[in-house]
Amino acid sequence: MPSPSDIVKVAIEWPGANAQLIEIDQKKPLASVVREVCDGWSLSGSEQFALRYADGPQLYITEQSRADIKNGSILRLAISPMRAARQLLERIQSHGIDARLEALKELAKLSADPAFATEFINMEGLATLARLVESGTDLSLVCSFGEMLAFTLTAFLELMDHGIVSWDLISVSFIKQIAAYVNQPMVDVSILQRSLAILESMVLNSHSLYQRVAQETRQSNQEIQTYAIALINALFLKTPEDRRQEMASTLAQKHLRGIILNHIIRGNRPVKAEMAHQLYVLQVLTFNLLEERMMTKMDPNDQTQRDIIFELRRIVFDGDSDPSGTEKRKAIYTKDYKVLGFTNPVNPAMDFTQTPPGMLALDNMLYLAKVHQDTYIRIVLENSSREDKHECPFGRSAIELTRVLCDILQVGELPNEGCNDFHPMFFTHERAWEEFFCVCIQLLNKTWKEMRATAEDFNKVMTVVREQITRALAMKPPSLEQLRVKLRSLSYSEILRLRQSERMSQDDFQSPPIIELRERIQPEILELIKQQRLSRLCEGSCFRKLANRRRQEKFWFCRLSLNHKVLHYGDLDESPQGEVPFELLTDTIPVSDIKAVLTGKDCPHMKEKSALKQNKEVLELAFSIRYDPDEALNFVATNKYEYCIWTDGLSALLGKELGSDLTRSDLDTLMSMEMKLRLLDLENITIPEAPPPVPKEPSTYNFTYNYG
Repeated sequence: MPSPSDIVKVAIEWPGANAQLIEIDQKKPLASVVREVCDGWSLSGSEQFALRYADGPQLYITEQSRADIKNGSILRLAISPMRAARQLLERIQSHGIDARLEALKELAKLSADPAFATEFINMEGLATLARLVESGTDLSLVCSFGEMLAFTLTAFLELMDHGIVSWDLISVSFIKQIAAYVNQPMVDVSILQRSLAILESMVLNSHSLYQRVAQETRQSNQEIQTYAIALINALFLKTPEDRRQEMASTLAQKHLRGIILNHIIRGNRPVKAEMAHQLYVLQVLTFNLLEERMMTKMDPNDQTQRDIIFELRRIVFDGDSDPSGTEKRKAIYTKDYKVLGFTNPVNPAMDFTQTPPGMLALDNMLYLAKVHQDTYIRIVLENSSREDKHECPFGRSAIELTRVLCDILQVGELPNEGCNDFHPMFFTHERAWEEFFCVCIQLLNKTWKEMRATAEDFNKVMTVVREQITRALAMKPPSLEQLRVKLRSLSYSEILRLRQSERMSQDDFQSPPIIELRERIQPEILELIKQQRLSRLCEGSCFRKLANRRRQEKFWFCRLSLNHKVLHYGDLDESPQGEVPFELLTDTIPVSDIKAVLTGKDCPHMKEKSALKQNKEVLELAFSIRYDPDEALNFVATNKYEYCIWTDGLSALLGKELGSDLTRSDLDTLMSMEMKLRLLDLENITIPEAPPPVPKEPSTYNFTYNYG
């Protein structure tokens, strides 16, 4: 008789039959249990069957996992993993599109099962999926290509996650195809997510594949380098927040920062705009790792956190012997914490309960105290020896400075599209943030002395320090040492001089005569911009046509007639070189029929349920012409510049204001140039607020001029 502890009571289902309530002897081979179940339903060939859970992930039960079966579990008799793998492999390779799609859909679910995955991989199923992905160009003609590819990539990723096959065995052609999906501008979101997940696993789990990505960053071709950095950024964005720190540590161990610094920033070629944007994104994502600490309040009752504050005290006052009495010790500590500049010297932990900067400020202070100990001690003791009213409170200053730095570098905010504002110096040190803080806290102490500030001037000092840091960062120092040099030159007196100079320059342009001149000039400039936009519409532009599930590009061209009365457009076989004659553009829309110009989400082609709707870049470049009878001509501009040109030009045709960012930029530039040209002769001449007085009438009008 089997022991009661070895018996599990379960229900087993089979389609079209009553469930069996049986007792499974866990000491008996699983094959024997399956045979008994098959006999109960008079099914032959028990070796072709297996047991699976009926609920949850519905995993196959194996000899290794059978111990997890609980009393009352509901199981299901199913075809064995080997048989299921063979059948799915045959269906995946069939010519019927619908059958293949259903097979891939089922495979995506089953691939999470270890037992099935082992059998499928043993039958070279993984290689079959890889070939399907690599042949994606041919399959793109299939209407359900997007769904098939999404299920294929899901199954591939699930199978690889079991660790049965090494990522090092993945072919180069497969990697290139996956990278192509990531770089594709209007790829379906599900495909993009799975492609990024595969690339992430490649980089993190395969040393050789990571070296391949790292090798790309060492390339002399900056376009390839840009794609490599873009991949790392995409992986960062896709990785769950709780794993981003782990990923950053992995990349740090692989010396990615050094590779970027030596082969891109300090490379032989200047950094182009797209590369600058990717470096900016990487910088933002790296600093965003600080957000968790920035938004974490200190727990005054947490002894570990309180020990850090005690360590800050110990480093400065290490030579002082601790008094024996508790009350004496408490009094001494309070005095020391006051010297350290905490707002609450009795319980300094309360200073770190405001977010931001939260615990990040304490991290910065500890780094300064540990790594730059001499500087830390000098700052604290130097202030303790000043007169009370002129001492700079280190603790309060460090906390506020951390908040200011977080604000300047926008810690916790997502990268801005089109922004290229990266700082080379942040790539020169593994602990760039902490070192940046250490440089700035010394600046704060220096500025405090230069301003002869008191506690009442604290906010004023922080305003000056913020301006000093902002101006220094705008100069893009290549290293932290160069930052020190820039900050040294931006003393308090220099900041006052710059402020005065800028104020005087600004005041000149705010005087009534100047304002009146601007108002007179502006209509002329706007008319000039309007004519330029219409001229560009007459030249015409080429636009792409991209269907939802097709990858080949088609083009069409649109241009305005020279009399500004008709829009001509038509399809092209390939991207044109130069202007397209009106004769080739067979379709027309009279300008008088145009009812409205729509942009972004209001466009008809952006309201359709497709990948276009989910692509923010495409959304920002989309516009449509609504014309009679309620028809629309839909556009997706190639870039922001073309978008602004066409939306401005169409607005001009309809007699509406030009409201694009490009118009505002052009208006500012042209107005500034025209104003400077017209005021050139007034250099260094004070412009009066009011017109000069009319002189008095002459005493007599008896004066003439004789010509000879």
